[in-house]
This record gives sequence, C-alpha cells and structure tokens, in this order.
Amino acid sequence: MAASMVRTWTCTKFSLSRQLVDIWRQHNTNYVLQTLTGSYAQYQYYHLTHSFYRKKRHQPEKVSNTLLSVEKILNDSTLHKQVKNTLPTIEVWNNMTVKELANSANRDINDIIDIFSILNKTQFYNNNTVLTLDPLFTRAIRGLGAKAKIVTKRDKQQEVPKQIFERPPLPPPELVNRHPVVTIMGHVDHGKTTLLDALRNTSVVDSEFGGITQHIGAFNVTLKSGERVTFLDTPGHAAFTSMRYRGAHVTDIVILVVAADDGVKDQTLQSIEMATKANVPIIVAINKIDKPNADVNKTQQELAKYGIVVEELGGDVQCVKVSALKGINLQELTEAIVLQAEIMNLKGDPTSLVEGVAIECSNHFGRGKLVSALIKRGTLRKGCLLVSGLASAKVRAMFNDSGLPVLEAKPSEVVQIIGWKALPKVGDEIVEVKNDKILQEVLKLKEKEHTEALAMQHKIGADQKHEEHLIEYKKILEIRKLYGGNKTIIKKAKETLAERKEQHKTEDSVATVNIILKGDVAGSIEALLDILNTYTLDNICRLNVIHYGIGPIIDTDVELAATFNAIIYGFNVGMDRTIKATVKDKGIVVRFYNVVYKLIDNLKDEINNAVPNVDVEETIGEAEVLQNIEIKDKRKKINVAGCRCIKGVLSKSDMYHVIRNNEIIYTGKLVSMRHLKEEVSSIEANLECGLKFEDPTISFQPKDTIVCFKIINQKPNINWNPGF
Repeated sequence: MAASMVRTWTCTKFSLSRQLVDIWRQHNTNYVLQTLTGSYAQYQYYHLTHSFYRKKRHQPEKVSNTLLSVEKILNDSTLHKQVKNTLPTIEVWNNMTVKELANSANRDINDIIDIFSILNKTQFYNNNTVLTLDPLFTRAIRGLGAKAKIVTKRDKQQEVPKQIFERPPLPPPELVNRHPVVTIMGHVDHGKTTLLDALRNTSVVDSEFGGITQHIGAFNVTLKSGERVTFLDTPGHAAFTSMRYRGAHVTDIVILVVAADDGVKDQTLQSIEMATKANVPIIVAINKIDKPNADVNKTQQELAKYGIVVEELGGDVQCVKVSALKGINLQELTEAIVLQAEIMNLKGDPTSLVEGVAIECSNHFGRGKLVSALIKRGTLRKGCLLVSGLASAKVRAMFNDSGLPVLEAKPSEVVQIIGWKALPKVGDEIVEVKNDKILQEVLKLKEKEHTEALAMQHKIGADQKHEEHLIEYKKILEIRKLYGGNKTIIKKAKETLAERKEQHKTEDSVATVNIILKGDVAGSIEALLDILNTYTLDNICRLNVIHYGIGPIIDTDVELAATFNAIIYGFNVGMDRTIKATVKDKGIVVRFYNVVYKLIDNLKDEINNAVPNVDVEETIGEAEVLQNIEIKDKRKKINVAGCRCIKGVLSKSDMYHVIRNNEIIYTGKLVSMRHLKEEVSSIEANLECGLKFEDPTISFQPKDTIVCFKIINQKPNINWNPGF
C-alpha cells in the first residue's frame, strides 16, 4: 500500500512538474512573441518614411513613363487658372478722420462708423472722429475686406481741380445774349465747305487737297443781316469720325447738308446719330438742287426713315433747299439759323473765369504752338493763365480765323491762342486759373494722376510676366515633389520649358512695319491713328506706330526711324535742308502726303511688301468618283479610281486631294492616268479616266471628290478695310 502511495505521489509530482513546465513554456513563448511583435511594431514605426522623402530608384524600363509624367505636368493647363486673389488697398495716414477714411476707401461713411463701433463699443464715432494707426485701426481695415497702405497726409490742394472744373453758373439775370455756334455736318462731297464759302464769301474749298475737308475749321462770320454766327466745318470723310463727334458736342445748332442728287449716305447717318445723342437741334440743307438729277422729295423721304421729319412732311425740322455753288436760297438758310437761335434764347457769362474747348492744335512755323479754342464762358484776354490736361499757357496773343490779332474773345467766339508750353489734346476742356500758384498746383496734381495711370499700365504688364513665371515655377515644384532631388529629370524639364519659349519666339517673329507719323494739326494725327486702330492683321504683319507728333520732321524723328528701321510719313508737313541731308545719309525712307486715303494706300503697299511669300493651293480641276476598280499588279491588288472630270483639267504631274464627306482622306501624287487604256498626261472636263495613286491601299467610294491642285508661292492677301 505504501508502495502504491509512493507511486501515486510520484506520478502526481511528475504530472504537476510537467504542467508547470508546459505553463512556463507557454508563458515564455507568449513573452517572446510579444517582444518580437513589439520590436516589429517599433521597426515599422521608425521606418515609416513619406514617399516625398524616400529616395526612389528609377529603373531603366520606367524612364519613358517618367518622361511622360513630366510632359503631362508641363502641359497641365489647370495651373494657369490658379490666380492668387489680392485684397484692395486703402491709403491711410495717422490722425485721419472717419470722413477721410470713407473717401479713401470709397465706402459709405456709415460702413466706417459701423465697423469701428462694433470693434470698440466704448467710444462714439462720427464724421470728424480722429483715428490713430493702432491695432484697432488695422482690424477695422481688415473688416472692410482690404489692406492698409500708409502714406503721408493728403494736401488740401487736391481739392483745387474740383473747384476749378465745377464752377457754379451765374444767376439768369446776370447772363447776356450770345450768338450761336453752328456745326456743318454731312457726307463727303455733299458741298459742306462750298456752302460755308458761300455764306462767308470765301474760297476755302479751293485750298483743300483732294477736294475733301481734312481739318475741323472754325470761323466767326457776320451775316448780311448783321447777325454773328460761329461756324464749325467738320470733315465728311469716313476717316474723320472723331472730328465730327467733337463738332457735334460743342455746338448749339447742326446744319445737316445732304446732296439732292445723292441722298442719305453713311456719314449722313453718322452725323444724325451724333447730333441726336448730343441733343442738338438740326436744320436740314438739301444742297445741289440745281443739278438735273436732283430729287428733293426722295431725299426728304429718306431722311424721314431715320427720324428727321422735315416741316413739309409734318415734322418739326426746318428744311432749306439750296445750291451753294449758284448761291440759291442762302438768305433763307441764314434766316433759319437766326430763327432757331432766337427760339433757343442762347445766353453766356462774360464775367467769370474762362472756360473753353480745344478745337484744333498745331505747331505754326512762325508762331509756335497754336491752339484754336472755342470760348464757352468768360472773356479771354492777353495774360490769362490757362490749363488744359497736362498743358498750360500764359496767353501772349490771340488771332481770329483770318490770322488778324484780337484783344479779347467772348463766349461763342473762336480764337487761335499762342503761349502754350505744350499742346493739349483736341477736345480737352480749357479753363482759366486765378494765379500761377494754383496753376502749378493743378499741373502737379495732373502730372501725378498721369504718372499713376501710367504706372498702373506698367504694373499690369509686370503682373502678367510674374504670373507666367509663377506658372513655370509651380510646374517645376510639382516635378520636384514627385521625383525628389533627381537632378536629371529637373534639368530635362527646365530644358523643355526653355525650348518652348524659344519656339514661341520663333513662331512669333512675323513681319513688321514700323512707322512714324507727323501731321500739321492734332486732328489729322487723331484721324490717322483712328484709321490705324482698324488694322487687325497682326498675325500676318505687325504695324507699329513708333512715334507720332505735330509739326515738321525733326532730328528726333530721324534718329527714331534709324533705330527702329521705320518709315516716316509726313501729312501736310515738310522738313528743312539739314534734315533732308541727314535723311539721305542714313537712308531713311520719308514720304509726304496731303490726302489721307493716299497715305493709307501707300501703307497697305508697304505691308504687302513686308510680308513673306506663302504656299497657296490653286485648284486646277475636280473629278467625281464613279466606282472603285480593283486590278492586279504583280499579284497585288491595287485600287484605281474610276472617275469623270467635272471641272477644269486634271494634270498627271500635280498634287491631288481625295475628299469624302467634306474631309480630306488622302493627299498625294498620281502614278498613272489612263483614258481608254491609254496613258495620258491630262484629262479635260466631261471625260472619264482611271487614276492610280502612289498609295495602292487607298479605296474609293462613289461620290468621292478628287481635287487636282498645284502649290503656288505668293504674297498673302492683306484684307485690311480702313472704312473707306
């Protein structure tokens, strides 16, 4: 029994020890596994590297894919749309008032008060509250959706132009009667200048080149009845739209001249539109009634279609039938002008500071800078200080339209003024200032505004260049993100961008014609520039105006022409002997004209000569496919077009297009042309033939069109329509 107990205890002990060993092993194994798992987790944690920082190994077989990815990034057009939004800028200065901030920000003053009241509830704000440049001020500017730009405090002199150009009118009792300003308008060659000559007993029309008016003429006329009238004669040619517009907007009455033998034309309609928009009354003068083919009734009916209903047809527009050449009914026309002026009861203010309009500007050989001005208000005398745009003058002398000196000019009178330091722009307002101090302040401010406008234009160009640079930078940055510091790929991308820039420059190098314009008056230059603005064929040949000005050709013009290889065009101007010698030595091309359309015709010839020849397809003949014929040549199937010539001639030696459904499916040459099994060199219209092309695999279908053409090297067609 004892033995059995010992045996039992031994077995139990052995089984317990075995269980303990198993438990220990299991525990130990779990510990080891946990340790290994932790180590692996730590390994993973410390070696998790972002793909941007991990150095990639580019296998040789992946190089083509890499280059494709780079090319895709460089061609990505979405980067062009990523334009950074910029906040508007508000000019601020220390100790500015709420009202000044509202004016600077161009915001309602209540908006400024509201934003400050919200940010600082302990203070009451009104128009005159003084603001300091503190953090509260900065937060308020941000609340307005802008950013601040600190500048020096504005001077009170900036209010001077407003005081000058917005003068209050005099009370009606203090105004005096003035004579009317009458503008003569109408189509070219309808007799406007002849009519004016008849009214003032002169012969201006004899001095006009090409028989057309090319300047705006201003004349003070005393009629036979004793009434005074200031006439403005505007050009009727299509090139002088700006002059007609200017004439319609400075006048009291418009005389619309219409030829009885020609009726209503383009410039007639334009004159009607301008006068209507300017709200100026119209008197119709139907001219050339002495001609055998004159039809007054037809002309009146045509005018009625465009809203000009004369009194004879039940309207309220005066109509006078005249013959300027024979002097018929001129007295009736003057009576109509006087009657219209009486109805309008025109008044003027001769006591205030002078206000006027620059009608024409020129550089006179003996008198210098000369400005023809229409006086609208005040009385102009010698010594008056004038300002117009960036130009200023102290009046040294005045002349009437006949060139005789005058002592003063009252409202509605036109005078030529000398004493200008620079010429103003035609159409600009002329005002008188009290003293030289105000004059200098106004000019300084005007110059500042001009400089700021110019700087803004330059900034736009600089911003465009900067945006192009940013697009390139973003593309290179995108490539760096994908391929890390791989210098080979980045270098290749930069080379591709550089090649594209160079290719763009090469494609952009089209023919160029550079010109310099010099004219006798500002109106002529204005008309020429308006015509040149109609040129839109810069993709074929660029037309660049290097410089333009008023007066004779001088050394500066010659130097510019030599620098830019430009042609100098002189319109009604000349040049002295010294300049002629310089021009001859430097080989500068100078051309003189006194008729506007002849100058433009020569410019067209210059553009045509500058454009290089291009290859143009000239169609010789056409054929219609009747059927596709299969033949065997050395055991190969070849398709032959069985067709009929329907237009022109088919030539074996020329090129061919095969057209199906208005699309070219093949272009090439013939191998064989046969007619009735005979090889021929050409096929005329209405004959059938078989055509075998260089490509034997091309198949034909009935109704296909075959076009025979040849390449001609010729000048491209410059289709420039300047409007006349």
